[in-house]
Amino acid sequence: MSDIVHEFAELLLAARADAGKRLTALPANLVPADQATAYAVQHRVAAELGAIGGWKVGAPGGSRVCGPLPLSGVHPSPAHLPAAQNPYRGIEAEVAFRMAADLPVRSTPYSRAEVVAAIGTMHPAIEVLESRFVDPDNFDLLTNLADTQSHGGFIFGPGTLHWHGIDLSTVKCEQFVDGVLQKDALGYPFGEILDMMDWLANIGAVWAGGLKAGQFVTCGSWTGKQCVTPDANVRVTFSGLGEVNLRYVA
Repeated sequence: MSDIVHEFAELLLAARADAGKRLTALPANLVPADQATAYAVQHRVAAELGAIGGWKVGAPGGSRVCGPLPLSGVHPSPAHLPAAQNPYRGIEAEVAFRMAADLPVRSTPYSRAEVVAAIGTMHPAIEVLESRFVDPDNFDLLTNLADTQSHGGFIFGPGTLHWHGIDLSTVKCEQFVDGVLQKDALGYPFGEILDMMDWLANIGAVWAGGLKAGQFVTCGSWTGKQCVTPDANVRVTFSGLGEVNLRYVA
């Protein structure tokens, strides 16, 4: 398996360095046969990308998965990204937490109360999608998991300390592109958001030593993926949380 992991990871790293090397197909022997292989590729790539600035966690297909976010791709709002280096330009409106304390690996699981106590703030966010595949929709879930589910960057808005009292089922998300409302949604779409945090603290982030103070955790798209033009101006608002802004520039 190690040769397969190394070869797939090298292809993904090459595509990160040069968008012209994005993949239209993958040799059959490199397609991950199971989740363990997909994660092994993902972790091999992450080891080359420097410090972890956060995590993404979600449940595509009903099964929880996660991936590390390179610190180099974490930016405060308003953010500007070069369109030439971001050819896919997928955007997703999300709500994220920022850790206030470490949750290091330990033998007994963290309780919900311990996880909540380690969380600092809640933020409106945009996850930037930049796949190492020309069209990630042509690849299966495990192959995309190896590519950290097309993660390309993370933009965060203002932090809310008093998030405990916010009922996310009543929060409205609106996503504007060039001033026009493109998508909206009412309520967090994946059940109890703290279930995601529990799973990440006790399972998903264990391989990297656990969650660290200062890291963000973004918990899945409210509006689904949307690809935008090279000069798009994106604004996402969450009622009671504020807004986050991203502009692509030539």
